[in-house]
Amino acid sequence: MNLSYALLTLLVFPGLLYGLPMGWLMLGLERKLRARFQGRIGPPLSQPFYDVIKLLAKSPVPRMAWEKRLLAALPLVSLGAMAGALALLPVGAGESGFFGDLILLVALLEMPSLCLILAGYTSRSIYGEVGATREALVNVTCSVPFLMALVAMATAAGSLHISRIVAATPWPVRVPALLAILICLPVKLRLNPFSLANAEQELLAGPLTEFDGPRLALWDLAHALEWVALTGFVVALSVPLRSPRTLVNGFAFALLSLALVPVLTVLASATARLKITQATRLLWRWGSAVALIALTFAVFDQGGR
Repeated sequence: MNLSYALLTLLVFPGLLYGLPMGWLMLGLERKLRARFQGRIGPPLSQPFYDVIKLLAKSPVPRMAWEKRLLAALPLVSLGAMAGALALLPVGAGESGFFGDLILLVALLEMPSLCLILAGYTSRSIYGEVGATREALVNVTCSVPFLMALVAMATAAGSLHISRIVAATPWPVRVPALLAILICLPVKLRLNPFSLANAEQELLAGPLTEFDGPRLALWDLAHALEWVALTGFVVALSVPLRSPRTLVNGFAFALLSLALVPVLTVLASATARLKITQATRLLWRWGSAVALIALTFAVFDQGGR
């Protein structure tokens, strides 16, 4: 990967220039659809963008210098990680990235949750600490089926190169692995039935209770990119075929990513928030079981070659 191509993917597509507007659109669509399912009109699709502008214009609460830097650094790290994750997604035809880029991508996708946990424990609010504890418990449980599914796909493809995994994973492994990843997706996006860390009725804003103004705006930006990165990751793994035309690939990638928003919104609207024990039990039993099926198929596929 040369420098000019890396900068193009980081800053333009599927990087920041694409990721931020698409993230705002996804958040706006999710809120609009959820309101419609509940019999409300809901906010306009552009409301997430205006929320960020409003927060950027607000003056934050005065804090000590070290606390101010720490509270600003955590969302910045999360935002940078999501921008990097977007740049690693294989959208076009042919191989891109580098060998082992799957490991880097998974590490970047985990950064928002880790930063959110640290943000909760950094705050002086009991709501933040309880929210961080919930986020840590659910995220650790979710990581088992998520990583097991990716290991299954990497084993079947015989590579840690994302482009190679997308192209070479057989369907008997790809289907259960994608199902396990889809089970984990609401956890990583903190949607029902796994919205334990940000349960407004119990914990206010959870780990972000103490954040305000521009610092909270940075978290909103990171969460918008998180939507684009995670849905884009699922789409990239789901579609092994690519068109020789870059524009067609980009349009299909954006359209399929956007199509996941109604699916996740229907699930979030149709389910109630689970308890910690219920959420972990569901992930351990069903998520891990489906991921284990994918891993079993991958091992047998490798043994048969």
